[in-house]
Amino acid sequence: MGFKTDYARAHGRGAAGEGLHHWWSQRITSIALIPLTLLFIVPFGRALGGGHDVFVATYSNLWHALVAILFLLAAFSHLQQGLQVVIEDYVPGKATRTAALLANTLLCWALAVAGVLSVATVLFSA
Repeated sequence: MGFKTDYARAHGRGAAGEGLHHWWSQRITSIALIPLTLLFIVPFGRALGGGHDVFVATYSNLWHALVAILFLLAAFSHLQQGLQVVIEDYVPGKATRTAALLANTLLCWALAVAGVLSVATVLFSA
């Protein structure tokens, strides 16, 4: 039994200071995804079913490529943040949680980079 005050027992055990930034970041990406999704789906839908040449022609346009890149970055950032919350809340054990968070971050950003490089390859090769 210790003789610490309530403040001394609670000091250093509170919020890590990341919650507000994470909350705002997730809200900003979700708001950004509304117009980006609509702007991405329209040319993607038109090119769908048209074959490789139609896709190359669509994403050779700088505007369509820029929207696709911004959509991919915002979508994978939002996905990473959402999965991070789920992992932090529901994965027991510090080592397992840390491994899952690391895998989440690496996988989401690897997929984002692959998507951006794919769009950039089409844009600059045409």
